[in-house]
Amino acid sequence: MQLSLQQIVKEALEIRCKEFKSVVEETARLICNEKGEVGNFEILGRLVRLMPLGEALIIGDLHGDLESLIEIINKSGFLQKMCQNHDALMIFLGDYGDRGSRSVEVYYTILRLKLFFPEQIILIRGNHEGPEDILAYPHDLPFHLQAKFGEEWRTAYDKIRKLFDCLYNAVVVEERYLMVHGGLPPQAKTLDDLAYAHLKHPKEDFLEDMLWSDPSEMIEGTCASPRGAGKLFGENITREVLKRFNVSILIRGHEPCGEGFKMNHKGKVLTLFSRKGPPYYNLHGVYLTLELSQRFQSAEQMIPYIHKF
Repeated sequence: MQLSLQQIVKEALEIRCKEFKSVVEETARLICNEKGEVGNFEILGRLVRLMPLGEALIIGDLHGDLESLIEIINKSGFLQKMCQNHDALMIFLGDYGDRGSRSVEVYYTILRLKLFFPEQIILIRGNHEGPEDILAYPHDLPFHLQAKFGEEWRTAYDKIRKLFDCLYNAVVVEERYLMVHGGLPPQAKTLDDLAYAHLKHPKEDFLEDMLWSDPSEMIEGTCASPRGAGKLFGENITREVLKRFNVSILIRGHEPCGEGFKMNHKGKVLTLFSRKGPPYYNLHGVYLTLELSQRFQSAEQMIPYIHKF
């Protein structure tokens, strides 16, 4: 079966509420039922453990920017790679909707790709897909749904809220990378703390930290975040938590970057931002392509694999 991104985008622009809800429901069932070994990864709760093999395309925040998503997929040539090589993976770091006017279309496009490549696409949960008690504000996805579907918008929103609860908390590549949307939970001791963070919320801060926290060069330890949720965490926290989980680099999204990416904590934290334009006005978006078998000790070594557009 041929896959046409152009056809999927056309469907996204013309989609009706009934078809949109069907795709959301089908994807939620698929992801929620992913357990144990799935392709080249292992599912533990809401944690994905990746084998260090194959190539990965890693995409940061999109926030309803359909044009950037199309550009990333076309420039990377990754749909063709996934068709030809089952080891090729596409990893999204969350924040698919809100802010941008094509939020509904971005969700639809990504979910259709997930249904086509169920064992090759990994969808991490962002703070804009968070639990209702710490959901980002303004959360304008309901307005986009209303503009798209009229009076039927509420049923579509209820379906997509259930999908949010299925998305993954984190991805770990043994001895290499930890990927989350936001930041590191300082109190997390084991991979189970990441895998089951959603079940411990709100009693424990693990999920909130992974969705909301940011690195800071100005502090040691942690302090309250100006975002109103999560924490700012210093270099010592990054060093301790990465060592605890036997990885070298944290790869995350969450923060707008003028050049599309930034590094913190002596290259131990890499932030990717994959959308452009208002309300962020960054000059570039980026995506990252990695051979997962490669080992890097600093994000500076990864710069040749960060692609600006």
